[in-house]
Amino acid sequence: MTRTAPPLLRVLSLGAGVQSSTLLLMSLAGELPRLEAAVFADTGWEPRAVYEHLDRLQAAAAAAGLPIYRVSAGNLRTDALDPTHRFASMPLHVRRPDGRRGTIRRQCTREYKITPIRRQVRALWQAAGRPAVQQWLGISADEAQRMRSSGVAYITHHYPLVDLGLTRQDCQAWLEAHGWPRVPRSACVGCPFRSDGRRRELRDHAPAEWADAVAFDQAIRGGHVRLGRPALRGHAYLHRSLVPLDQANLDHPTSPADQEGLLEGFGNECQGVCAT
Repeated sequence: MTRTAPPLLRVLSLGAGVQSSTLLLMSLAGELPRLEAAVFADTGWEPRAVYEHLDRLQAAAAAAGLPIYRVSAGNLRTDALDPTHRFASMPLHVRRPDGRRGTIRRQCTREYKITPIRRQVRALWQAAGRPAVQQWLGISADEAQRMRSSGVAYITHHYPLVDLGLTRQDCQAWLEAHGWPRVPRSACVGCPFRSDGRRRELRDHAPAEWADAVAFDQAIRGGHVRLGRPALRGHAYLHRSLVPLDQANLDHPTSPADQEGLLEGFGNECQGVCAT
């Protein structure tokens, strides 16, 4: 008997932050079409609050018969410090020998987020009989400029929050009204794109994660020494001020310009620059 492929396979790139959580829960509530699956790309370096929130999302999805796949390309922190590992560079801030500043080209999003999610979507597509795929991304109406095509013939990117005109603030209000207050923002503990406000939260409320970020910052000062290749020309830092993380001024008032550049998209809030 020939299996008939479903006309459309809806898959959510789940970052476990505000926007993608809203998409998942709105689908479970019947306010959006039924998803066939959600995929979370785990860098191995998310804050504990994100993993706890993801566990709760997974329980709600399982109760409704919706699978959430956790996929991984490895532990980003471990790989970044391992000289034997092919390095997927993080966008570290660099002080060059001549005093100029620079930023290392970012490859971590593609290797640890986009690629493992795309691999799982392909596996689901093949298992379903190769229907068209509608990949949902957690980009809200206030971020519409970040919408992109998939670049893959059988995948169409879909932005339900943009279609509904919902902003990030609207998503937060919906979550609170439906029993999901204080959804954490997903971004790696040591992400160079974290705002000072988010770093203050680590420092003041998650001391173990703050200590981890400080230790990583110290460890990457000379860059990634790779199998006999020369070290970085200059010094690398997590903080844009080019000082050690535990010496950076994080206590200035938060302004709109200081807001996180980490907005949701291809998985773990990491797509606009690294979060959603």
